[in-house]
Amino acid sequence: MTTLRQVELFTDGACSGNPGPGGWAYVLRVDGVEREAAGGEPRTTNNRMELLGAIEGLKSLDGPHQVRLVSDSQYLVKGLNEWIEGWKKRGWRRKDGPVLNVELWQELDRLRLIHRIKAEWVRGHVGHAENERCDQLAVAVIDRYRR
Repeated sequence: MTTLRQVELFTDGACSGNPGPGGWAYVLRVDGVEREAAGGEPRTTNNRMELLGAIEGLKSLDGPHQVRLVSDSQYLVKGLNEWIEGWKKRGWRRKDGPVLNVELWQELDRLRLIHRIKAEWVRGHVGHAENERCDQLAVAVIDRYRR
């Protein structure tokens, strides 16, 4: 069995209004070196931005990795750790209807086939340095849409 390179991926999403202009961001730490990116959409939801932060960070990796994904989004963390397998078994449906943002969850599911992902939740806005940086980047994208 091949040993996968370990990386840390910190992600965040933000939205002004829900829906409204939104931003996503990630900070990726590989071998002690950090890189970051951000993007957004002019009309979106907070949950979509949370998912896109993770997707874009995972897509930026070259080849399979062991990923410690850290987010303040329980939607993202619980979705990856608890809900996604059940959704797939039920044809991408929840007990009370279709899975929201299904195309993004399906993209995350494809990325799970490449990477070994362990998602961890952290409380937002309490001084977690990488989470705070992601929030700054995501909010800066929203500010650009407002101009």
